[in-house]
Amino acid sequence: MKQNWTYKKLGEVATFVNGYPFKPDDWEETGMPIIRIQNLNNPNAIYNYYSGSIDARYIVRNGDVLISWSGTLGVYEWNKNESALLNQHIFKVVFDKIPINKFFFKYAVSSRISEMKSKVHGITMQHITKGEFDKTIIPVPPLSTQHRIVSELDLLQSLIDKQKAQLKELDTLAQSIFYDMFGDPVENEKGWEVKKLEEIVSDECPISYGIVQPGDGVENGIPVVRPVDMTHTFVYRQGLKQTTKEISNSYKRTILKGNEILLCVRGTTGLVSLATDELKGCNVTRGVTPIECNAKNDRWFVYFQFLTNAIQQHIAEYTKGIALKQINMKDVREIPFIIPPLSLQQSFASKIESIEKQKSAISKSIAETEKLFEYTMDKYFG
Repeated sequence: MKQNWTYKKLGEVATFVNGYPFKPDDWEETGMPIIRIQNLNNPNAIYNYYSGSIDARYIVRNGDVLISWSGTLGVYEWNKNESALLNQHIFKVVFDKIPINKFFFKYAVSSRISEMKSKVHGITMQHITKGEFDKTIIPVPPLSTQHRIVSELDLLQSLIDKQKAQLKELDTLAQSIFYDMFGDPVENEKGWEVKKLEEIVSDECPISYGIVQPGDGVENGIPVVRPVDMTHTFVYRQGLKQTTKEISNSYKRTILKGNEILLCVRGTTGLVSLATDELKGCNVTRGVTPIECNAKNDRWFVYFQFLTNAIQQHIAEYTKGIALKQINMKDVREIPFIIPPLSLQQSFASKIESIEKQKSAISKSIAETEKLFEYTMDKYFG
């Protein structure tokens, strides 16, 4: 035990008020917003409202700490300048038992989320019981020490947030450069030639679905790219699920060369990433189609045209299905693209390469800062 530190159960630290069990019949179009778990996880999630009378303990005010204990476990702070109503499956934290810095409390509980996940119950809706939650132990150093730890962690988190904001600004700059140079692909106010996607790909690129059933994964097999792997601009080999060489070879048309644009055609249709050199010889699953540009079109230019609202809306228009959304290959092959001169495309690509170098340096710095943050968390809460 660290000197002057105590260790307490969460039930000894604060009172946890569970939310009111609102039902869909209670939802209204006006009134106070109801905070559900999706509103905590996703800032764009739609709110439901309630205008009736309710016990004051279910009212959440700016600065209140909230903990979701069902579905997705997490610690949050309500930082909107309006009061709201607490839905069930979320605790509001009332600091009424011991003196504690609420930000230290947030870090302490966050450090125990993995432990809590190992104790979840339920199949359709996993949750941690109130008893298990209350028994979770966190360190409680003197208040002065809590303040110092919060300052240290806040500084690191602030650096990470600023660096991530820089990445977003660079992405916005890249998109802005595209529109400045080429205009809107649909309006085509600059009068560029327009071709179907199938006309601007390599003769060796059939624009096909990938492996339908890659299996449950094997060791030392052939890595395959799935839609869930397309979370950043580039897709790398590390962490990819693997299939057998035999299965991969039965889908030779989608074996990667490492220079393709990867388009998601199932689920989140329109999502795009770029294959890296290290993916040469790998493959893709049914939800991804590789697109290799021909010699007259630049990959960066085509990739950024995929990202435009015009192309994304076109893909959305041709996406079918309810339970599983997908776009068929015929419609993918016929996506219209503006085709400026290759020299202009390459000029754009040169600017993007410069931006990507900056992004790479920032991403490396983020990774290093996140590693330091994790080390610091482990030092105090491990």
